[in-house]
Amino acid sequence: MIEIGLFSAFLMGLAGGVHCVGMCGGIASAFTFAIPKQASPSFYILAYNVGRVLSYSLAGALSGYLGAIASNAIHTTIPILTIISAVFLILLALYISDWYKGLSYFEKLGSHLWRYLQPLSKKMLPFKHPGYALGYGMVWGWLPCGLVYTALTWSMASGSALNGAAFMMMFGAGTFPALIAMSLGANFILPFLQHSLTRKTLAFGLIISAFVLILPIIQGIK
Repeated sequence: MIEIGLFSAFLMGLAGGVHCVGMCGGIASAFTFAIPKQASPSFYILAYNVGRVLSYSLAGALSGYLGAIASNAIHTTIPILTIISAVFLILLALYISDWYKGLSYFEKLGSHLWRYLQPLSKKMLPFKHPGYALGYGMVWGWLPCGLVYTALTWSMASGSALNGAAFMMMFGAGTFPALIAMSLGANFILPFLQHSLTRKTLAFGLIISAFVLILPIIQGIK
């Protein structure tokens, strides 16, 4: 089941590519102006995105650890967290397919913490070397995002800090294509990601993943 979970985490990140471009695409495009003129932008773009994924993985490890503690204290916690994560997967599917935008409300929850973190990114501009871009990406990895929060509810149900980190790493890898393409100016990929058929196909894939996630619980009840 862990392999299915990792694949679904990647699919979640891939499906949220349009959302990532909307929230982070402008950032990823603008930060290229902070790159030294003589330097190749590829290393800085890669470092920025690796920084994002590192923050996702750290958050995943923390949420997985908290979920494991809760499950040890209350044995029914994991099934409950699994059901919650499946519900969030369905909400994400509805979000990217433009059927329901309820996830946007959860993005407001992280805005208070973000006010303290965002100024840290300004201290890393302009980039003196790729390490600055890495740190910049690690800060922006904490940007309030319903997509990330959905993935975190899932990592919380993973049962351990290691599994939580692995889920979020695969989720972050799924966001790579859209954001790297945007950073490199490959805007030709956007029409494909934004096409209604693409979004709805990925949405149905997420809905199926949600049902696969809770199927063992349903069978256990029987």
